[in-house]
Amino acid sequence: MRLAFPLRPLVLSSLLGLAACGSNPPAPPPAAQAQPALTTPAPTPAAPPVKVGVALGGGAAKGFAHIGVLKMLEANGFAPAVVAGTSAGSVVGALYASGMNAFELQEKAVALDEAKIRDLQLSSGGLVQGQKLEDYVNAQVRRKPLEQLPKPFVAVATRLEDGERTVFARGNTGQAVRASSSVPGVFQPVAIGKHHFVDGGIVSPVPVDAARQLGADVVIAVDISNKARGQTPGHLLGALGQSIAIMGQKLGQAELARADVVIRPQVRDIGPADFSQRAQAIVEGEKAALAAMPQIRARIAQLQAERAQAARQVAQKAQQQAALARQQEAQERHQACLDNRSRLQKLAGMAGLDDSCAAP
Repeated sequence: MRLAFPLRPLVLSSLLGLAACGSNPPAPPPAAQAQPALTTPAPTPAAPPVKVGVALGGGAAKGFAHIGVLKMLEANGFAPAVVAGTSAGSVVGALYASGMNAFELQEKAVALDEAKIRDLQLSSGGLVQGQKLEDYVNAQVRRKPLEQLPKPFVAVATRLEDGERTVFARGNTGQAVRASSSVPGVFQPVAIGKHHFVDGGIVSPVPVDAARQLGADVVIAVDISNKARGQTPGHLLGALGQSIAIMGQKLGQAELARADVVIRPQVRDIGPADFSQRAQAIVEGEKAALAAMPQIRARIAQLQAERAQAARQVAQKAQQQAALARQQEAQERHQACLDNRSRLQKLAGMAGLDDSCAAP
């Protein structure tokens, strides 16, 4: 014989009767709230910008080529963020780090009177005292110390007492440049503290490592040093310059290998004291920098791609960790809901009549 009424209300009534034998049941716990599903991935954080640094090498009057290189870097959107300089490179580097752009540097170069930076003085230490160079640089940078220049800048010199490479990052800017530029036998050594300093080209002809230590991601090295070509220089300054180049050649090659891009302006025929060819040196710097531009773009693009990939991986890992955390939280809420049910709700759940604690 078929029952004339449904079974589910009967079961529910029986459960209610059983529950009525005890005290009033506690209020049912709130139903678990489902978290909205993450339908779109979180945006990938932008990769940090690539910081370009330049390492400007020594080479006396050849150093005007550095201005041409800086002009082309700026024109192509790769203005250096940090600067390291040795000898002539420290002079250009200090003025550039003071806030001048490359065209302003060119104007300074064209108007430069050698008498403003050369003070001849007979001495056993050298023919040039170097005080005028120090004063000139300090006047151009508005007497700001190294640590207060708008762009991070260091000048590299050689400690005379023991030959140690010294990187000046704080203190008197003009004095640091003077120390870095003091060619032995031409300039008198510079006394700073307890030590004396001479040309940085002896230990670091192109200061790639110093630029990297300043935080450069991509280091563009500008090499204007003399190379021994089997010829005897015809004057004292040329002989001294070539001697320094030979002394620092092995160290320089190893350091240049650590640069991302090396630019070599064709200035070997410009004499170390030939200021009359400053315009030609600037042009050679421009030509060499333009020739290196595809390599610079490729290196920067490669680094940007690597950083973008790393940023995506970090974002994906963060999303996975967030999803696991949400899943764990949902499971804990579900279990808490199950544990806090009344006896009636537990019995109803056993009978499949209560879904107040929905599974996550």
